[in-house]
Amino acid sequence: MSKDELAEVFHSDPEIMGGTPVFTGTRVPVKNLVDYLEGGESIDDFLAGFPTVQRAQVIAFLEAACDHLLAPA
Repeated sequence: MSKDELAEVFHSDPEIMGGTPVFTGTRVPVKNLVDYLEGGESIDDFLAGFPTVQRAQVIAFLEAACDHLLAPA
């Protein structure tokens, strides 16, 4: 996923929540998604709690994280 495509999914801006990475167009930190998943909640539960986040953003974030973790060193 290109840097421009990632910017449509999440970003970090010092003017928004002190630079905490958030889903683009929201003030929802991406860490909230990770916390939900770690707690055994589903993506649907997360989306119900944070309706400003789009399902496509969640899926793209998870795919980008997976790509990053599985990329050759």
